[in-house]
Amino acid sequence: MNRGHTYRELIGAAGAGRAVLAHLGERFRRADAAEWRERIARGEVKLDGAPTGVDVRLRAGQCLSWDRPPWIEPPVPLGAAVLHEDALLLAVAKPRGLPTLPGAGLYLDHTLLAVVRRRAPEASPMHRLGRDTSGVVLFARTAAAAARVQAAFQGPRVRKLYRALCSGHPARDAFQVDATIGVVPHPLLGSVHAADAGGRSATSHVRVLERRGGEGGPPSALVEVEIETGRPHQIRIHLAHAGHPLVGDPLFGEGGVPLAGTRALPGDPGYLLHAHRLELDHPLDGTPLVLECAPPPALRRRAE
Repeated sequence: MNRGHTYRELIGAAGAGRAVLAHLGERFRRADAAEWRERIARGEVKLDGAPTGVDVRLRAGQCLSWDRPPWIEPPVPLGAAVLHEDALLLAVAKPRGLPTLPGAGLYLDHTLLAVVRRRAPEASPMHRLGRDTSGVVLFARTAAAAARVQAAFQGPRVRKLYRALCSGHPARDAFQVDATIGVVPHPLLGSVHAADAGGRSATSHVRVLERRGGEGGPPSALVEVEIETGRPHQIRIHLAHAGHPLVGDPLFGEGGVPLAGTRALPGDPGYLLHAHRLELDHPLDGTPLVLECAPPPALRRRAE
């Protein structure tokens, strides 16, 4: 059991004038109104540090908080092999099933961040992988290193290569996907990132490494994907948009949007995706740094 957590929100213009109960129901859709009434009655929900009521109207600038009692987190793999370590950087191999950061209302201590900070309390993640995505995650150990890495991530000298298993056999051995990514409605979360004409630009370069199945089994393809941008769920969305959703993906279907009628969440398992290689210049002296994490067996070529 963890130690519990206090969630805080600074009320903005969108929440001003809304009743506390209605606001919580809108912001946290996984709990119904009856659950929030009980939490408010127990004094767990506070407004500017004092217990509040269900019908109290919010004002912009107020702090709304929920003191969540300790809870038992779902079991996850809690190991992360060190791939590189020096005074400024720490790179680790995230296992499939381990969340990178706290979230989903389930995970606090059972995260890669908590695992890494037991070794390096000062470490800050430079990017994140989805819960069911494995592979390289880079942490910075100083504020200066973090600033340089973040700036580098916006430029052309950082390369991020992934392995994935997608459905079907792409017609071409190599192709590019440029579908813009924005937010679309989701029945449980309110919204989720997906292919959206009004979204932000995103580019993925896909190369087929191996075609599988097709005779007595469903066709699939092992692909390498290099992303120029880092939008949420980009590879899952882009391959689905190209007509080749990841095998086992419970959320994204053809077109790069949520499957019709789905209640799946972005973190739900099933797909195979691995951050295989990260290349960047070291923030200390610009020396090229290559970080690699061997893919799991299902994402290796037969010859590997």
